[in-house]
Amino acid sequence: MSGQDRIAIVTGAGSGIGRGAALALLADGWSVALAGRRQQPLEETAQLSGSAAERAMAVPTDVGDADSIAALFAAARERFGRVDLLFNNAGINAPGIPLEELEVAQWRAVVDINLTGAFLCTQEAFRVMQAQDPRGGRIINNGSVSAHAPRPNSAPYTATKHAITGLTKSTALDGRKYDIACGQIDIGNAETEMAARMADGVPQADGSIKAEPLMDLQHVAEAIVYMAGLPLDANVQFITVMATKMPYLGRG
Repeated sequence: MSGQDRIAIVTGAGSGIGRGAALALLADGWSVALAGRRQQPLEETAQLSGSAAERAMAVPTDVGDADSIAALFAAARERFGRVDLLFNNAGINAPGIPLEELEVAQWRAVVDINLTGAFLCTQEAFRVMQAQDPRGGRIINNGSVSAHAPRPNSAPYTATKHAITGLTKSTALDGRKYDIACGQIDIGNAETEMAARMADGVPQADGSIKAEPLMDLQHVAEAIVYMAGLPLDANVQFITVMATKMPYLGRG
């Protein structure tokens, strides 16, 4: 396919990793449906792409709602004709409070967006990708290094990110018969609005508060473009992109 023929959906595209990935894909020639809760940040993402904005469309979406997701994919197909890539990126966190103080509603909110939302988007991608011609496509899940090692007081986020790994493996297996590839990118300490606080100090496993190094978001975006650009007979199953000196290996 030529660059103009490649169609992506990016969730959580209004900020952070989602915005960085969307801009990198647009710069690489993709057309991108920008999904997120609010219209204005999505429009800002499109505007930041410069002349590539003509290949972007903002679609306000609640990834926790199956009907909203179906409408997102329908809008992408109506505008661009097909869907070749889904980047499951949308995610939230719960307050960093002791596990025993967490409210059930706070737990469920994280599960609904981080896990159920990714499943619902994947399910709709399967329906679209298996029926289109040429058949197939690729799904990339944002796992996080929290898919491997927790931070203190992060049970909901960590649990959902561990579950994303299982979803990635099942999706990769079940997608084979439809020519759908699925891989996961685990990201550690990319410099975004959400992660900026790490430079000022965040809780560590030993109870201390320490500043942590950050890396340029562009490194993550370039990895996603690489994964997305592979032919469907090749797949990056798992990749970790992290600040070299962040407390991950040997964390705790």
